[in-house]
Amino acid sequence: MTFTIGKLADAAGVHVETVRYYERRGLLDQPERQSGSGYRQYGPDDLWRLQFIGRGKALGFTLAEIVGLLGTDGDRTAADVLAAAERKIAVIDEQRRELDRVRARLVELTERCSGADTDDCESLRVLS
Repeated sequence: MTFTIGKLADAAGVHVETVRYYERRGLLDQPERQSGSGYRQYGPDDLWRLQFIGRGKALGFTLAEIVGLLGTDGDRTAADVLAAAERKIAVIDEQRRELDRVRARLVELTERCSGADTDDCESLRVLS
């Protein structure tokens, strides 16, 4: 089964320009062109890669990280993907801790100034 760029994009739920962008970035191989019409011809592997990229992005991986997850010539294993997922979890956990710290500081600020005339709230002057 082969796809034109439009059919591939539709099947993957992306825009045609996204497919072209991924080609330029090296996430998708440049496809062969149909003789005569010159249309790009994509196969099931290209659809799988586009869907993989979409799933990776939905999980918070950057395109650069996804390139690493895809590897070259199938040299990535499930263990490699799991290790990358564990690293991503650690990053997310640190981001959550930082957001919790910021939230706690904001809660403290709002509690200090709650009910006070905001012009007189010392905490707000510190933020200026």
